[in-house]
Amino acid sequence: MSPALPFDPPSAELIAADIERAFAEDLGKGDATAALLPADGVAEAALTCRDDAVIAGSPWFDACFRRLDPGVRIDWQVRDGERATPGTVICRLSGHARSLVSAERSALNFLQLLSGTATATARYVAAVAGTGTRHPAR
Repeated sequence: MSPALPFDPPSAELIAADIERAFAEDLGKGDATAALLPADGVAEAALTCRDDAVIAGSPWFDACFRRLDPGVRIDWQVRDGERATPGTVICRLSGHARSLVSAERSALNFLQLLSGTATATARYVAAVAGTGTRHPAR
């Protein structure tokens, strides 16, 4: 289950549509690598942060894996909006090996893109902190 988010994510339908487009591009008609794994094989994985980052995108990450394996277990160690340092385990996964391998690329693409955006935004916010800068609508 995704961690509680500090904001309202897009609808499940919108996220599902994003996932379908990503899978169409990344998997096409199948995943040759995953097909090499035993059909009933189970695997575990840990996602580790490589750089300082603000984590974002867990709804898309979760949806990628659950689209292929509704029973996948995802144990988040870092919530969306929280900072992670190099070496931090962000989450641990367990489920069908084929599903984990097949969903990995799309899931990581979403998490990396959204975390990169959140990290850059946090840097800009920090850069103007204390300057009196404010959002024009406030």
